[in-house]
Amino acid sequence: MKHRRIPKRKAAIAGGAVAALVAAGVTFQSANASDNTEQFTVKPLTAVAAGNLASTLSKDLGADAAGTYYDADAKSLVVNVVNEVAAQTVREAGGKARIVENTLGELKSARLTLTTKATIPGTSWAVNPVTNKVVVTADRTVTGAELTKLSAVVKGLGGKAELKKSAGEFKPLIAGGDAIHSGGGRCSLGFNVVKDGEPHFITAGHCGQAGSDWSDSAGGAAIGSMADSQFPGNDFALVKYSGSTEHPSEVNLYNGSSQAITKAGEATVGMAVQRSGSTTQVHDGEVTGLDATVNYGNGDIGEGLIQTNVCAEPGDSGGSLFAGDTAIGLTSGGSGDCSAGGETFFQPVPEALAAFGAEIG
Repeated sequence: MKHRRIPKRKAAIAGGAVAALVAAGVTFQSANASDNTEQFTVKPLTAVAAGNLASTLSKDLGADAAGTYYDADAKSLVVNVVNEVAAQTVREAGGKARIVENTLGELKSARLTLTTKATIPGTSWAVNPVTNKVVVTADRTVTGAELTKLSAVVKGLGGKAELKKSAGEFKPLIAGGDAIHSGGGRCSLGFNVVKDGEPHFITAGHCGQAGSDWSDSAGGAAIGSMADSQFPGNDFALVKYSGSTEHPSEVNLYNGSSQAITKAGEATVGMAVQRSGSTTQVHDGEVTGLDATVNYGNGDIGEGLIQTNVCAEPGDSGGSLFAGDTAIGLTSGGSGDCSAGGETFFQPVPEALAAFGAEIG
């Protein structure tokens, strides 16, 4: 029996940063989870309102919070907690409480164990609040002794982790919004931004180095120069526009129209998202994991990434992941393709903006 700390104060309902969303049709019952709504009414919420409530409750519940997600069918926020007093706080705030076994601290410890003992090329791991576990994925290159080692580490984590196999191969999707070109390579533009009052755009860091020139056509005149690039670890880059290139704050939908982008926001498991890139154009799907670590090989490791089931292919790198008018991520890498599917990972946009001192615009 585990003993949990009792929270010292009740949560208040207030605004916050966009945080948590989840897929329609999720079944909430499991052997290690329960909820008891008693006399409280679960408030119908939009995804954005649910994210605001999730941010507030996460802060107020402290160590008793164990993740949040959004039930799109019921239009309700589901909040994982580790004791009944915290569950009561959630219900009073209008959320759906779910008592789970693993705390966020325990899941973080599991991730650290994986980093220490199982940093193997072709692997990734991310916390999934729906299962209340760290989901570890091994691509098709992980075989033999390496797969045996990984399986043993995951088994040693007990109910804190589970292992899945991917038919594809994890790799940065460089080859390649709209296409951008540099030195014979192609990536995709992520989002137009403003830094120090000047127009820039952000893309993936693995696409190029600081000082490289970029154009909007193969062999074309430069439209900007890369001011900063960060990879591995982070995977974002900043390009400063030169000349009079038009730079609307929108994403190409490749159907003759575009999606206006007005702000940046955080992803959460279950969030419905779309990706635009210069190779495979527009595809949609859901966020399946957060704070993912991806071992691409050759020492190239992506950290703090968004994991999704949205497909992508080489040349889509740097492209836009968005939810309506909200910028969510920059295409980093993954496995599979848009015929067979697979996992794709994205650099969160808010982190990139904070690092560069930029804003959507």
